[in-house]
Amino acid sequence: MFSSYVDEYKKKLVSADEAAKVVKSGDWIEYAFGIAGSDAFDKALAKRKDELKDVNIRVDIGAYPHYTLEASNEVFTWNSWHVAGHDKAWINKGLYYIPMKFHEIVPMTKENCVPNNVFVAQVSPMDKHGYFSWGAGAPSAMAAFETAQYRILEVNPKMPRVLGGGQECIHISRVDYVIEVDNNIPTLPDNPPSEIDVQLAGNIIGKLRDGCCIQLGIGGVPNAVGAMIAASDLKDLGVHTEMYVDAYVKMAEAGKITGKYKNLDKYKQVFAFAMGSQKLYDYIDDNPGCIAYNVDYTNHPSIIAQIDNFVSINACIEVDLFGQLCSESAGTRHISGTGGQLDFVEGAFKSKGGQSFVCTPSVKEIKGKRVSAIKPILTPGAIVTCPRTATHMIVTEQGIANMKGKSTWERAEALINIAHPDFREELIKDAESMNIWRKSNK
Repeated sequence: MFSSYVDEYKKKLVSADEAAKVVKSGDWIEYAFGIAGSDAFDKALAKRKDELKDVNIRVDIGAYPHYTLEASNEVFTWNSWHVAGHDKAWINKGLYYIPMKFHEIVPMTKENCVPNNVFVAQVSPMDKHGYFSWGAGAPSAMAAFETAQYRILEVNPKMPRVLGGGQECIHISRVDYVIEVDNNIPTLPDNPPSEIDVQLAGNIIGKLRDGCCIQLGIGGVPNAVGAMIAASDLKDLGVHTEMYVDAYVKMAEAGKITGKYKNLDKYKQVFAFAMGSQKLYDYIDDNPGCIAYNVDYTNHPSIIAQIDNFVSINACIEVDLFGQLCSESAGTRHISGTGGQLDFVEGAFKSKGGQSFVCTPSVKEIKGKRVSAIKPILTPGAIVTCPRTATHMIVTEQGIANMKGKSTWERAEALINIAHPDFREELIKDAESMNIWRKSNK
């Protein structure tokens, strides 16, 4: 049987230039998530800039160079579900953001909210049963694959083979074209946390309990939390997350992760995609303890809510005195996307014993000036990532403010208490002018 799969593979094997010929003017192309996105196909497509017009490309974290945009941002337009990596250099200059909640990307794709003529994914090599793994980029790959007219795989021996809980692999019989590649997989540095990151993480670590299930975002605070957990007495932790990061590898190697108390996917570390160091990719490769799911499972608030003692840890850019969080922009300047933050903020709170933490240093430096991350109102034009009705616990190095059940004046008081001391008097005056400060507070 394996020989028949190999024969089929060979029949579908083409060059990137040959595969790129399927694209027509006006087409929409979807590249798989992050490091599972296209490199060779996009490079080949860029050569056709004089033959095509009005070609749209959709991506979720463009981890590879955007060859088509470099060739012509008039012929090719990129549209990103998140904006990160190579996307940032092109934002609003040929690449535009698609607002979304991450768990909705699958139904949006399946229900034809987004056109999809060609789907391209970078995958691990075919196994003896004829299957390819989506590797570290499973979030919506199957949905995009199923709805595309042409289905093209870039087969890379360097892509980790990630096992799965659902929709994590695809069979050769369903593929139109195969391209063989050997490009390096992009990595993210495992940078040490800053002193402020450690202080922020220290405020959270005391809230964690044995057996809790942890979701981490990317950045210094998650790294610090992971390092602290690895050195702590905590045990039997679970993992259910959208993004698998190096902090989980540290915790697992320290014996802190067993998943024995998880209500779903017991004993398994669940994620939708992975980005990090080469050590991380080596760890998840063919590891039966790590499983990938589509993102409408990992991120759906109703799924998250079924896991007891769920802990979600993410970051924001700024917060206002009403408890609204901005994690996406600096005023109107785009920084990032909603991603799964709102999914996990809502899901974690609905979990029995669940806790949602969104973190920010109390002070940031902008153009050489120290400013408070806690503001009376968000910077004009700032995007509200989490509405005040959804936020749970907001964390700075100064402490934790629990927003749930608090009226507007209580929220203002709690947030001013975790603002940097240098800005508290000014914030009190702002709160007074906004009529959300009771004189008895001071």
